[in-house]
Formats: sequence, structure tokens, C-alpha cells
Amino acid sequence: MEILDWIVLSTTLFFIVIYGALKTKGSANVKDYLLDNNETPWFTVGVSVMATQASAITFLSTPGQAYHDGMGFVQFYFGLPLAMIVIAYTFIPIYHKLKVFTAYEYLEQRFNVQTRTLAAILFLIQRGLGTGITIYAPSIILSALLGWNLTMLNIIIGTLVIVYTVTGGTKAVNMTQKQQMFIIMLGMFSTFFIILSNLPPEVDFSNVLHIAGANGKMDILDFSYNPETRYTFWSGITGGFFLMLSYFGTDQSQVGRYLSGKSVKESQMGLIMNGILKVPMQFFILLTGVLVFVFFQFNNAPLHFNPTNVEKVKASDQKENYEKLEYKLEQINTDKKIVNQIYIEQLKHNEFDNPILKKQMVALSLKEKDLREEAKEVIAQADKNTETNDKDYVFLYFIMHYLPKGILGLLLAVIFSAAMSSSASGLNSLAATTAIDIYKRNVGEKSDKHYVYATQYFTLFWGIIAIGFACVSSLFENLIQLVNIIGSVFYGTVLGIFLIGFYINYIKGKAVFIGACISQLTIFYIFYLDVVSYLWLNFIGALLTITLSLVIQRFSNRSN
Repeated sequence: MEILDWIVLSTTLFFIVIYGALKTKGSANVKDYLLDNNETPWFTVGVSVMATQASAITFLSTPGQAYHDGMGFVQFYFGLPLAMIVIAYTFIPIYHKLKVFTAYEYLEQRFNVQTRTLAAILFLIQRGLGTGITIYAPSIILSALLGWNLTMLNIIIGTLVIVYTVTGGTKAVNMTQKQQMFIIMLGMFSTFFIILSNLPPEVDFSNVLHIAGANGKMDILDFSYNPETRYTFWSGITGGFFLMLSYFGTDQSQVGRYLSGKSVKESQMGLIMNGILKVPMQFFILLTGVLVFVFFQFNNAPLHFNPTNVEKVKASDQKENYEKLEYKLEQINTDKKIVNQIYIEQLKHNEFDNPILKKQMVALSLKEKDLREEAKEVIAQADKNTETNDKDYVFLYFIMHYLPKGILGLLLAVIFSAAMSSSASGLNSLAATTAIDIYKRNVGEKSDKHYVYATQYFTLFWGIIAIGFACVSSLFENLIQLVNIIGSVFYGTVLGIFLIGFYINYIKGKAVFIGACISQLTIFYIFYLDVVSYLWLNFIGALLTITLSLVIQRFSNRSN
């Protein structure tokens, strides 16, 4: 990194932290600290909702996901717009009418304290883990970039987030997220056009799409019915819908964002804004990953993208085996350049479908894929405890080696801003849920100031927990999937509870509590068996909770 990159990165981060801390300190009461006195306009609500979901993982992992597997991951978000409509016109009016601080307060009013506590605990577990991962993601970047200790970086990043979140509460989160979202979009658009400008002069955007399509990277829609296939149209529109319905409708990290809205209408408009913009935004980020793929059709790509693993294997007795594979990849890279140049020439003459060339491109891609798998095996032989998956390092490798001075610092600021925005929302929601649904429920009425202090202490507590989890985290396929998998294991059950509360008055507290407990244990078992894609767990969990609760309630009525 150059001095200019350091200046851009450090100035951006410290401005956000200091501005957020100074502008929002001194909340007089719980409503001010947790709901920003219900003064948040719709645009800020919408930006805050988007920024909460757009963690560093989004900008670190998603391009790598597209590089390896193409655009199909966008199907994951197909259920989101529909979920936003349902939440906006069903969930939000109820939350605002009851004047709740957290989503789980509603459950006690509708059912009983046991159900409220169960839902709150399930949220605390999954969000506590998820927040740790959002801190871990940017730590990977600086660790790979600078060789700094990963644990130290987790502590530094976590501390930065804790500073303004503890000080300013929800207002600080909302205020800083507007700045963070601006930096995020500026950085991603800049990177997109820089990649295009670094391609050969004869390669325009249309050519990029054709090259990507010939390599299977533009296969967006998959209408297959295989439940083990992770990303299909049906898993997105069904499992994705239930996941988004649960995440945006019952997860306090999101509920807390729109509960701070000036009115029901303002909250609804903010959520609809997210529904309109989120899918295009994810499509654009995935497309950036596809651009990186095309870039490496004309430039040499490394055999393995994680520099730490490469250093380890080259310092081991597997060095010779690894270098042999590198040599083979060099030959493939040369062949790829030749084939793609010929393909571009064909495109100039409007010859879009040359089966021979496409066959050659696919064959080279398969050879490259096989070499990368062999490289992972060699790395594993050098160090059995090493995580060999390198999806999360693809985009990182590109920005480290090919972005100009200043832009590297800007893009790192993007990733850190995203990490801070998501982590801040996570800590704020964890503290709110702990303070309101657990602490206040058991200690009784105290002064507003007491609960402000309690929430601040809980923010610090969960910040320390998140940092601790970040320090023991390791890659699991890739981070974007890990976060969604963790959520999917818990979200279905929680969503089922809320759907019963909103739509099925027949079911009472005892039945839903028992049904939810059985459902959650069943989901754990299904996940352990690994028989369906994780997205379906959201649908199964919700359906199972509703069905079991109905059955238990009927038996209960008969026995009485």
C-alpha cells in the first residue's frame, strides 16, 4: 500500500468513528438511545436497512462467489422484494401500534414470556455469531495485505465499532450508515469502471458479457427442482423469501432500523426502497466478480488466491509439487489469452456462436479448475490445519495487485465501512434485545437513565463477545454463505412464531412455545444430515413451527 492509500483509508474510517461519536452522544432516555426518538426520515431508514445487510462479507465474498460460480447467486435474493411488501404492510403497522422497542416484546403480549424469551435467545445466538463474522471479514483483508496479526486486527476493528455504537446508540448507527453507504457505492462503481478500463482496448462491455457467457458465468436462472442445489429460482423465491421475511421482519438488527422511523409510512417507504434497490445492487456486485473473471482471461491469475497459504506451501516439502502446478497454469493462461483474442475477433464480425471456440474455452476452464483443486490438495498436505478455500481472496487479490494508488485505499475503506455498518447494527440490536427482553423483563422498572447505561454496557459486552468469536473464526466455504447458513438454521423457527402471532389467533402461547422448541431441534438435525440446501431450512422451519403448534393446540383443546 502506498502513502496515498493509507491517507484515504485512515481519514475515512476515523472521520466516521469520531463524527458518529461526537454528534450522537448523550442520549437522555431509552427511546432516544434505541429508537432515535422516532425521528428518522424514510430515506435514512432505507439506507440504514441496506447498509445493515451490506456487510464487508458482501463486498469481500460475493465477487469471489461470482468468479467461481457465476451469477446464479443472485437467485438467493429473488424473494426479497415480495418479503419487503409483506413486512411493510403487515409487520410494521403492528410494531408501531404497540410502540415496542424490540420485535420480541410483541411476542409476550401475543403469547407469553416463555415464547418471547425463546425467540430472543435464538436471535442472540445467531446474531452474536454473525456479528463476529462481520468483524472477522475485514481482518482477513489487512492480515493478507500487511501480514499483521489476525487477532490484533479483530480487536482494533471491533473497538472502532464499539466506540461510536456505545456512545450514540441507534442514532449513531443511522447517521454513520449514510456516510458508509456513500463510500461503499463510490468505491464499487470506481472499481467496476477501472476493471473495464484495464481490459484490452478491443474488449468492450458487450464482449465481456459474451466471454463470461461462453464460460457459463452468466447463467442467472436455474429452474431445476433438485433440493440439494443451493441456488435455484425455486430456492430463492421460496427459501429466500422466508429467509428475508424472517431477517427483515423479526431480526432486531433490521427491525431496530425501521422502528426508529418518524411514522408507519416513513418506515414502509424505507423498507420498500430497500426492496427496489437491493437486488440490482447485489446483481452489480456479482457482475463485478464476473468482470474480475474476464480480466483474468487476459491476465495471469495465480494458482491459489490466498497469499498466506502460498507462502506456507512454498516453505514446505511440497514446494516442488506446487511449482509444477504453477507451471501448468502458466501454459493454460497463455492458451486462454489466445483463444479469447480469437473469440473477440469473431465477435467483431458478429459471429456470436462458434461452438469450437466455446468448447475450447470450457475445456481450458475445466483444466484450470482441476489444477486449482490439485493445488488445494498440495496445500493441505503441507499443512493439514489450513483452510484451502480461497473464494474470499479472489477480489482481495485483484484490488491488491491491479488497482491504482488511492483507489486501493478507497476500496479498503468500502470494505471497512461495510463491516462497521453491519457490525454496529448487530451490536446495537444485541444490546437492545438483551436490555429490554432479558434484563428489564427480570429486574423490573428502573429509571430511563439506568436502562440507557445498561444498554451501553450490554453493547460493550456483546462487542467483546463478537471480537472473541472473530478471533476463533475460520473460513467455511466462504463468508457470505456462512452468515446465511447460520441465519437459516434459526430464522425459520422464529419466523414461524411471528407468523402464528400475526395470522393465526387460534394458537396460544403454550402450544407455540412447545412447537417452536421441537421445530428448532428438528432443524438442527436436518442441518446435521445435510439433505437439503440451507435456504430450504427457512421454509421448513417456519412450516414445521406452524404445523406443530396447530397440532399441539388442537390436542390441548380436546384434553380440556
